Amino acid sequence: MSARPPMAPLTPQLLLQRGRPKTNRLGKIQSLNLSGLELLSKHLDPNLLGRLKRLKELDLSNNLLETLPANLGLPHLRVLRCTNNQLGDVTALHQFEELEELNLEGNPFLTVSDNLKISYLLPKLRKVNGKDTASTCSQVENIDRELTNRVRMIAEELVASGGAQVQESDIPKEPPRAAAASKLRARTASKRPDNVPFSLPSTKRVRASLPAQTESRPRDSGGDQAALHLEPLHFLQCHSRNNSPKDLETQLWACAFEPAREEGHSGATSQTVATCGGETVCVIDCQTGLVLHKYKVPGEEFFSVAWTALMVATQAGHKKRWNMLAAAGLRGMVRLLHVRAGFCCSVIRAHKKAIATLCFSPTHETHLFTASYDKRIILWDIGVPNQEYKFQASQLLMLNCTSVPLRLCPVPSCPDDFLLAGCEGGCCCWNVRLDQPQKQRTCEVDFVFSEDSKVSGQRVDGLAFVNEDVVASKGSGQGIIYLWSWSQTWAGRGSQSVLPVVILARLQWSTTNLAYFSLSTCPDKNLVMCGDEEGSVWIYDVEHLLKQPSPLATTPQAPTQILKWPQPIALGQPVTKTMVNTVVANSAFTYLTALTDSNIVSIWKCC
Repeated sequence: MSARPPMAPLTPQLLLQRGRPKTNRLGKIQSLNLSGLELLSKHLDPNLLGRLKRLKELDLSNNLLETLPANLGLPHLRVLRCTNNQLGDVTALHQFEELEELNLEGNPFLTVSDNLKISYLLPKLRKVNGKDTASTCSQVENIDRELTNRVRMIAEELVASGGAQVQESDIPKEPPRAAAASKLRARTASKRPDNVPFSLPSTKRVRASLPAQTESRPRDSGGDQAALHLEPLHFLQCHSRNNSPKDLETQLWACAFEPAREEGHSGATSQTVATCGGETVCVIDCQTGLVLHKYKVPGEEFFSVAWTALMVATQAGHKKRWNMLAAAGLRGMVRLLHVRAGFCCSVIRAHKKAIATLCFSPTHETHLFTASYDKRIILWDIGVPNQEYKFQASQLLMLNCTSVPLRLCPVPSCPDDFLLAGCEGGCCCWNVRLDQPQKQRTCEVDFVFSEDSKVSGQRVDGLAFVNEDVVASKGSGQGIIYLWSWSQTWAGRGSQSVLPVVILARLQWSTTNLAYFSLSTCPDKNLVMCGDEEGSVWIYDVEHLLKQPSPLATTPQAPTQILKWPQPIALGQPVTKTMVNTVVANSAFTYLTALTDSNIVSIWKCC
């Protein structure tokens, strides 16, 4: 039996056949049933459908629609059914100003917040998914009233302060407590009953836009780039326990920018970042400062988040790209979050102790590394979700460590062969090839950064690749970030199990003895970044070091610039210095996100 040919685009003849009342003119059709035709978004031709000037009822159910064209031109449409499609956004619905009934059931990528958006976009709407909209409209009115009052208060405070500061009503009156230099930053929390509720998106807690204070070293004649111009854009308190604006103690640990949605688009980047700390994972739009999604697990303390882009099959058998977020922490569980739909798909009980960090393989989108305080790193294949969005994870490898692994980095030039880890006891490397029989493996090489035994074996709490070969790593108490060559180091291995790294450069950093300041890199811009105990962000432009390696300097190289903590004013009180645990930028370096020890997410914009 031959396969059925693909569905042709809509034609006037098809519209006349499926339209009511029966007529030979498109302009007289009032009801049109286009359900079950395997229509794609591109088949909805505005030039054709726009001829349905009297159309009042349209059924697009059981198709493959991902979006609706923004200019369909149906001014009298009263009823629209789009059940069982793949819609991911409702913004285009605003064109149907007369719409009274709408059904969007069976679109898994729409969220609860989309219902609120619909009620705002369509003021004449009476029913959504068969239910009366009165309660939703009331909720929208309350939100609108709250936002209006908040804007009014901000305006009044701006006028009172002469426009010098930005203040909001829910900033706490007392400033954050400065952390003592001797504070031991332990990742601990009491255990509570395992409960996984989903929270609606929260609003911004803190917001400021002040001139950035920067320090930068003088430009030399070697062609260094000028210091980047970054401005503090948003300050958010979205991880507060019990949504309390007085929570200035929740420690925020990790963030990751979402993969760009434009597949194959040159220069595509993302402005959406996931952050974690305390019992909450938040997804934030850096441009607006809005918390798009919020996932909360009472009793959990999240330490790490990581994105992957999966190709999943829809119910109709078509493939769709889906960005999924993994989050893990104190309880040793990995939670796989369907961010756009707003729920946790699956929970992997990965370790018996807390998970310090996790990361996805750059070559296998379903391969996930988890590193735990049980001194083990496990490689998982999470698989792809079934039609109920459930995963069936399987364990591929177990890597045994001699100390707690803190940071993970697959080697970019051979990611299927080797994994680097920064650990409490140093920097280690494992063979992770899956074509070898051993499923439990020990560390192959310990990397050391000095012949001095006092330096060897110390904690490595910062680790990232600047490009396919150059590694940036750091510890605490040394005041140095090392740039070293993976290829040159590995070439000298022989049969050694302890291997000195080939250092290319040393970068000056804070001499603090505090731990867990995670460095990051922006390979597309040749940048290295790290926060410190004073609330500053150290930025290093290392392009000249990568292009023309020079003999190792006797003194560490100064940062290109240091972003100072802006100390925004909140109701007359300064938000004082705080520890910046991690700082991450998107690939285009248009936004930089820094997480603090005092429950503040700060977002900077590169102008």
